[in-house]
Amino acid sequence: MIELKGLTKKFGSFTAVNGINLTVPRGELFGFLGPNGAGKTTSLRMIAGILRPTAGSVSIGGIDINADPVAAKSRLGFIPDRPFIYEKLTGSEFLRFVAGLYDQMGPEVEHRGRELLALFDLEEWRDELVESYSHGMRQKLIIASAFVHRPDVIVVDEPHVGLDPKSIKILREMLREYVNRGHTIMMSTHTLEVAEQMCDRIAIIAGGEIRVCGTMDELRAASTDKTLEQIFLRLTGERAARNLMDVLEA
Repeated sequence: MIELKGLTKKFGSFTAVNGINLTVPRGELFGFLGPNGAGKTTSLRMIAGILRPTAGSVSIGGIDINADPVAAKSRLGFIPDRPFIYEKLTGSEFLRFVAGLYDQMGPEVEHRGRELLALFDLEEWRDELVESYSHGMRQKLIIASAFVHRPDVIVVDEPHVGLDPKSIKILREMLREYVNRGHTIMMSTHTLEVAEQMCDRIAIIAGGEIRVCGTMDELRAASTDKTLEQIFLRLTGERAARNLMDVLEA
């Protein structure tokens, strides 16, 4: 469902993403991990069609997102790490607005919106302006909006930011069930335990390049490390961790 070929993004002389090749098939929850500045968010924004690649291509369900952005994005939902919502809309109006962008409207969409709001304990706020929502409530509304049109693919950037434990549990179950029903999810997270427990496959990116990709069993088999944290630190920050211990011991 997601195919990246030579995906590259440069900002001036700086290369944020360097020639990524990756395929995420239907029915997979794919984890995309890396340290700050590794190129994760830049990659996800190119996949979502928010940033245009310097080189290479992104295809969603076989549709090139640059060649036919409307058709590709119609199959896509995006949950950003920082929620941006029109504050002068109510929660219900925002979901209705998002569904309308995908030419979905009517009683079925209204019912789906109410179900999503109820799922995240937002139903009693459905007619309140978003400007009165807390950060966590806005994040839950953004999550609901990504599901309201039932896309084939959902791209998720740090989904747990600002969520309470109950909402985190609901979201995890929701993502897993969505994949079980044949959809595709690509998720970036800094919570390695979540990635290890939830994801079917994992890629670790550093310096704009994918350093390793596979199931947890495949990652362990290719390394002496046994946990995702050990693998992650070896590929991205073991030296920094050792330096920290030297500083503390000094």
